[in-house]
Amino acid sequence: MAARLVKRCACLLREAAHLAPAGPPAGRLSLARVARKTLTSSATSPSSHFPASSSQPLEKEQAITPYPERQRVDELIRKATGPEELLELLAGGHGLQQDQAALVVIRLSRLLSEKPEDKALLVQDARFQQLLQLVNSQITAVWHGTLVKLLRSLYTLALPATSKELLSVEQEVRWRMRRLKFKHLAFLAESSAAYMQERGSRELLAELLLNLERRWVEVEDGRTLVALLTKAGSLSESLMNHLEDKCLDLVEQFRPEELQRVLVALAAQNRRSLPLLRAISYHLVQKPFPLTKGVLLDLAYAYGKLGFHQTQVFQRLAADLLPHVPSLTSGEVARCAKSFAFLKWLNLPLFEAFAQHVLSRAQSIAMSDLCNVLLAFARLNFRPEQEEAFFNLVHEKLGSQLPDLDPALQVDVLWALCVLQQARASELQAVLRPELHTQFLGDRSPRGQSTFQKLLHINATARLEHPEYTGPLLPASALDPGPPAPERKVTPLQKELQETLKGLLGAADRGRFSVATQYGWVLDAEVLLDAEGQFLPLRDFVAPHLSPPSGGQLPPPTAKRLAFLRWEFSSFTGRSKDLLGRFALARRHMLAAGFLVVDVPYYEWLELRSEWQKAAYLKDKMRKSVAEELAK
Repeated sequence: MAARLVKRCACLLREAAHLAPAGPPAGRLSLARVARKTLTSSATSPSSHFPASSSQPLEKEQAITPYPERQRVDELIRKATGPEELLELLAGGHGLQQDQAALVVIRLSRLLSEKPEDKALLVQDARFQQLLQLVNSQITAVWHGTLVKLLRSLYTLALPATSKELLSVEQEVRWRMRRLKFKHLAFLAESSAAYMQERGSRELLAELLLNLERRWVEVEDGRTLVALLTKAGSLSESLMNHLEDKCLDLVEQFRPEELQRVLVALAAQNRRSLPLLRAISYHLVQKPFPLTKGVLLDLAYAYGKLGFHQTQVFQRLAADLLPHVPSLTSGEVARCAKSFAFLKWLNLPLFEAFAQHVLSRAQSIAMSDLCNVLLAFARLNFRPEQEEAFFNLVHEKLGSQLPDLDPALQVDVLWALCVLQQARASELQAVLRPELHTQFLGDRSPRGQSTFQKLLHINATARLEHPEYTGPLLPASALDPGPPAPERKVTPLQKELQETLKGLLGAADRGRFSVATQYGWVLDAEVLLDAEGQFLPLRDFVAPHLSPPSGGQLPPPTAKRLAFLRWEFSSFTGRSKDLLGRFALARRHMLAAGFLVVDVPYYEWLELRSEWQKAAYLKDKMRKSVAEELAK
């Protein structure tokens, strides 16, 4: 008997939970009373059949508790086209019940979404204040879905953070947080998380994030997942980790637009999630879905920002973008060129199309866009086929607008022209004048130091590659590298090169290592060879490339000064053996300064297994450099 009674209780409670509405507490209390009456009836009449004993009270309650049927006032709210129509409902004898007052507020926020001036007038309207008071008095009767929309609407209407009605709605949301469906939590995060952060609703935001972290497995569709990743992921590290895991589960179902939004969200937060990036890259390569112009631009930006290299993806992006280039704006071309420059990926047809686009819009292109395209070309050391026409356009634009640019941008632009061997004397004078360069001499910020390094390169270009240039130049005091900067982590190639070379020299005074020159470049090593190919002690001879120059004795006329330059994987454009513009400029400067350059690229060094092979390789490289010089 007891077992049957317990079984009937369990069934009845499940039925009561199914019939209970999601919102009003009053309905839940009423249903609880019905459940107690039915249990009592069942207990006192053991022989009665369960459905017959419980159907009558449950059917009676079901007519009271469900979401109320749509009334005429609901249609008026839905069809209203202006705030006045909605506010007149208060004075028109319409009794707004349950969540109808909340629906009026939601409709008002939608109508005024793009009218900030009207929002300010509405908040001061006495009828609107009366409406808010009505909403506040009925807040416990508002259904869950309407409640979260109401909170979003109050935020968008820019109610003061101290508003009693706003605080009441926030508190009600906090009380119901655990009972809200996950779709309601996702809606809150997507629509209101930014407002909570701006308005200082820290407790509500923290509780929302905590509930999302606990229930993240309930995400079932890509749209919700991407929205959470974009809007709430940056607010919680733990939630972001869970969402990335969920992305790996659902990535196969994503459309191109969703893949785009995930990548842009990762780029905005600078999160280099390698498993997720690999999965997205795989689907971009394997699936033949078409990619729109906007998706392609965002994908290129995200991959460039995150520095994630995937050859097949880049090939597809470049091939799909090429037909769109004529329809791109100058800003989009500049953005795209910059993204591929960050990726160190040079696709010749695409970049030729960029150059042609700039030439075809010569009169209308903005100076900022032209500068970005020029910097991208310089980074990749790319010269278009119509080189003369392109750089004539650049010089024409710079002739009138260079002095008006930001000083740091002036330095960047002229540095790019130096890399591409297109700098003119008038442009060198404009940037090397004391009025401009003095503001960077004492700047110790990372950006200031980068700009100053470029000034050193520009100064070296003027001295080494423009013999006709008469000045101005940087002062001698600025060329002194000063105390050595903190060394970056020594690479295996750098360490092995220096150790092998020290073994060849035999004595410490026969070579210099990590040599900081007055040209702004650091040599991996420097040696001086006599006519017989023997090492000479460097400290005895003049070193004009140092600042200040050292030594007092001129080297023998037949002596050769060699500079060792190692080239890491990051020194080359993607999948090629072509140096990036920065490193090509360093090599040219060392040759112009009188050095014989010994190139040590990573792809040759990796093939050497033993110390004997490495020593023989360096000897052979030195002999070839000397032989090439003698052949000239």
